[in-house]
Amino acid sequence: MDYLREIEGKRLHDRNPNEKMMMKSSRCVCVSGPIIVGAGPSGLAAAACLKVKGVRSVVLERSHCIASLWQLKTYDRLRLHLPKQFCELPLMPFPEGFPTYPTKQQFIQYLEAYARKFDINPCFNQSVVSAEYDQVLGLWRVRTVGLKKEETEFVCPGLIVATGENAEPVVPDIEGMKDFGGDILHTSLYKKGGDFGGKRVLVVGCGNSGMEVCLDLCNHNASPTLVVRDTVHVLPREMLGKSTFGLSMWLLKWLPMRLVDGFLLIVSRLLLGDTARYGLHRPQMGPLQLKNLSGKTPVLDVGTLAKIKAGDIKVSPGIQRLRPLSAEFVNGKTEKFDAIILATGYKSNVPSWLKEKEMFSVKDGLPKRPFPNGWKGESGLYAVGFTKRGLLGASMDAKRIADDIEMCWKAESKHFSYFARPSSLQS
Repeated sequence: MDYLREIEGKRLHDRNPNEKMMMKSSRCVCVSGPIIVGAGPSGLAAAACLKVKGVRSVVLERSHCIASLWQLKTYDRLRLHLPKQFCELPLMPFPEGFPTYPTKQQFIQYLEAYARKFDINPCFNQSVVSAEYDQVLGLWRVRTVGLKKEETEFVCPGLIVATGENAEPVVPDIEGMKDFGGDILHTSLYKKGGDFGGKRVLVVGCGNSGMEVCLDLCNHNASPTLVVRDTVHVLPREMLGKSTFGLSMWLLKWLPMRLVDGFLLIVSRLLLGDTARYGLHRPQMGPLQLKNLSGKTPVLDVGTLAKIKAGDIKVSPGIQRLRPLSAEFVNGKTEKFDAIILATGYKSNVPSWLKEKEMFSVKDGLPKRPFPNGWKGESGLYAVGFTKRGLLGASMDAKRIADDIEMCWKAESKHFSYFARPSSLQS
């Protein structure tokens, strides 16, 4: 057990004097397999794929439940935006009785059943504060802090980053926010439109969440205004009796992307009309090409556009500044509002805790290498769920990671078994 003494010695040496005085609540855990940071769909998929290959892993989760983003930070009416066959995790399909677009609660039920099936039991309430590869030991050292500020250091041969692209809400700094005086909340805190009945609500952000929140507000007698700062592709959720996403994937098997984009835009124009008439101007680049190059997802309309056309949802340009219970827009107009909802998305938090600069970008916390090559780094470092391709991309990552780790472990086993044989057999 010399390596354990070496680990403990390094832990004592690396601490500053203040940390040494607080060591009563500190412990070290040695893990034989990889550690997975994050118990969302990506982390669960990676753990399951490893499990069936006989590789044990430890999943660390900062919250008290799996899929904390889905369980704690999503609105009640949320459904999967894509058909269920494109959102299932590896090795387990959705129940046959589930609808094409499962609800939030149905998806959570599916994830909980998935964890039970593969016996995935995360270590909850463990916030990772740092993860660093120890060149001397050849192992990863992952430090966590629990609810009572107790510190644990996990030592392991591999690290799988599964915290994803949506770890922290993005809150823009809008001039005059402190002067507004009404409620300002991110969609991570928004639950239902009924909380805003009869109120004038400004929704900032025109992605899928912003559009759906506007629809929810409208259905609960609120008066929403949607801030559209950039160009946006709005597509019908279904075309020709099939899901737009599924139809696109099928067409891409036979046609180049630019032709599929052209087809999508023509059908969208026929079904939805000219969205620019309502303040929703389309980008120069087609929806699939834009998604492929920048990761920007087109909006799949679920009824919001009809409300915009009817005048039930207003569309405004960018905000110049906020004033007491009002907003001044870049076109010079000022309108009164009771509340503001920020549908401004999320970001990765990897740079705040991973002490590594080769695989992940410090700027945005995403892998530097583009899809499909961003899943593997050096020294046993992996990433799952950073493809900007949703659950389908996360599943692809999880399978690749499990295959790679299995291959590496088999190679190491052969190496060690060779040197463990008698010298007469080796010769």
